[in-house]
Formats: sequence, C-alpha cells, structure tokens
Amino acid sequence: MNAGLRFLTAGESHGPCLTGILEGMPAGLSLSLEEINQDLMRRQQGFGSGGRMKIEKDEVQILGGAAAGMTSGAPLALRIENLDWANWKDKVPPALTAPRPGHADLVGGVKYGMADMRPILERASARETAMRVAVGTICKIFLREFGVVIGSYVASIGTVEADLPDGLPYMERFAQAEASDVRCPDPQATEAMHQLIRETILKKDTLGGIFEVVALGLPIGLGSHVHWDRKLDGRLAQAVMSIHAMKGVEIGPAFANTRRPGTEVHDEIFLEDGWPVRHTNRAGGLEGGISTGMPLVVRVAMKPISTTLKPLRTFDTQTLAPALAQYQRSDFTAVPRACVVGEAMVAFVLADAMLEKLGGDSMAEMKARYDLMLAQQRAFFEKTGEVAE
Repeated sequence: MNAGLRFLTAGESHGPCLTGILEGMPAGLSLSLEEINQDLMRRQQGFGSGGRMKIEKDEVQILGGAAAGMTSGAPLALRIENLDWANWKDKVPPALTAPRPGHADLVGGVKYGMADMRPILERASARETAMRVAVGTICKIFLREFGVVIGSYVASIGTVEADLPDGLPYMERFAQAEASDVRCPDPQATEAMHQLIRETILKKDTLGGIFEVVALGLPIGLGSHVHWDRKLDGRLAQAVMSIHAMKGVEIGPAFANTRRPGTEVHDEIFLEDGWPVRHTNRAGGLEGGISTGMPLVVRVAMKPISTTLKPLRTFDTQTLAPALAQYQRSDFTAVPRACVVGEAMVAFVLADAMLEKLGGDSMAEMKARYDLMLAQQRAFFEKTGEVAE
C-alpha cells in the first residue's frame, strides 16, 4: 500500500541547477512536461518582479521515475537548470557580512557558524520554490484524475484590496487572475495595484499582500480529526507557511469570523437529493480537520520582500561596526508569483491526503477505490434516511 508522498529539494540560487525528488506517486499517471513548464512560467511572471526573472526560463527535466511520459511508481527525479549560473560560475562572489533584516542571513550564520553568510543566502533564496512548483504541478495533475481543480488569485497588495463578491464563481476568479499581471480578478484593483507598485519602486521599497488558493471538487473525508498531525487544516498551514516570506494563514475568512457571533459563522447543513449541502462556506471547506466537499479556501499573508533598495540598518559580522544591509537583486513585490507556489504546496498536501485516504500503488487501483468510496458515502445517507423513518 502507498505510504504517502514526500519530496526533497536541493540546490542554491546561483548554483548550476535545482533538483528534486518526489516519492510516492502511484504508477500509471500520465505526466505533461508542457503543463509543468507552463506553471513554472506562471511563477516567473508578475508586475513588480525583479531582474532575475528576465534571465531564467525555467524548464523541468524528468530524470527518473517515469517511462514514456507515465509514472512507474518509483521516485521521480527532477531537474531545473539555473541559466544565471553561466554569469556566476567563474566569479568569486563577495562575502556577505552585513546581514539583511528579515532574511535568514544572521540566524542562519549563527546556527551554522558562518561569518560569511552567502551560503545561507544561496539556500534560503526563494529560487528554491521553482522546484516546489514542478513537484506541485505533478500533484495537481494527479488530483485532476479525481476531479479536483486548484487555482489562485491575489486578494490584496499593500493597502489595495480586491472586490471579490461572493457571487463570483471560483473558476471565473481563476480565469480573470490569469489575465492580470498582478493575478487579481478585480480590474479596478489591478490598476490601483499597478499604481501602488510604481510608487513603491520609486521609493525603493517593497510590498506584501494576501492571496487565496482554492481547491474545487474535493470529496468529503480527506484528513482526520483523531490526531493533531493528521488534521488537514494543520497540514495545509504548515505547508504554505513554509514558503519564503509567508507570515500568516487562515482557512476561509477565519479572522473576519472572529468578529461575528457563532450563528453567523457556522455553515448550516441541508440534505438535498440525498446529499449534504451547505449554502455558505465560512468554514473554508474544512470541519474538524476533514474536508467537507465544499471549496477549500486557503488565505495566505505574505510580508514585503526583505531586500530593499533603500538599505536598512544592521551591523558587520567581521568588524562588529554598524553597517547598512547589502542589496541583493530582488522583487519589489512577489505576491502574484507566490500564488503559484501556494497552489503547489496546497496540491502536495491534498495529493498526500488523497493517497492516505485511498491507498493503492497504481492509478487504476486508486480510481476503483475512489468510486467505491463515493458509492459508500451515498449509501451512508440512504441508510441514515431509513433509520430516521
């Protein structure tokens, strides 16, 4: 029986490549390099991105775990080349001795005993998320076999908030986000975000924001209420908070719900055509750490990028004298790009939960079990009705 998913990444920001291992994918899943590369391209686009994105053209190579475009059940080995490596391989980069506030420079240097913190910068860089996107896209392809679709959009950048009416379907939100270079479904907010980003660039500053990742078509029953580390909301929170610069997460409108009484927060349940239905989704698709079958909505708060053209005060680890942080090439805002990384991490957690629920070593085996699960759930409500009568 499949023991679940796990993945590892390796590589540095200016090293020759990023590598990844994804273990646990069942055999018989048809992979699409074109789809993976499309998501890698989506990750590189966004108004307010820095110069690195003009250098890289991310494409993935699958080095193992697949034959003729089909997973074999063995670990998948992935590689993404760093094109910027050609500009760095013959140079000795200057030592980084003035740690940047907000980065891993100082704490990583202290942890590993490195006065020159450049190796910390190289691994702590968000360049690593390119491999997460490649892994996550494979997970999205897997989930789609069970009717699950994952998308994302920007809800706010800085002080500009998008108007996202409840009546706007999620698939329309996804489509409108794809047409926006800040990944915002609200055209008026998009223009306001453009203006704010332009002003921020002139001020040599950076911006954070909030984005939402939504999964549609999830069945009832992924996750568990019985142990703390199996609750789906906890697993999702850990995954998205592991993304660089993420500082907050909520499932659905969790913080807004704190200002409402319970009768205006909890989603009433109705039985319609033999199936439980909720007309609201304030729980964000999860109850008791288990999926409800409603859209799963994960809202993520991203802090402003820590590297700013206007240097912040710090100190030099060699001289111990006050210093200004050393500028490293960066974005002015990365919220639009972070959406795609968020999709990847949510997809990984949900794919792992699906494997946990169904088990199986091949797609054919899992699909048969999925159909059986749905039939058993239908039968549950039919039997419940008989008992009530």
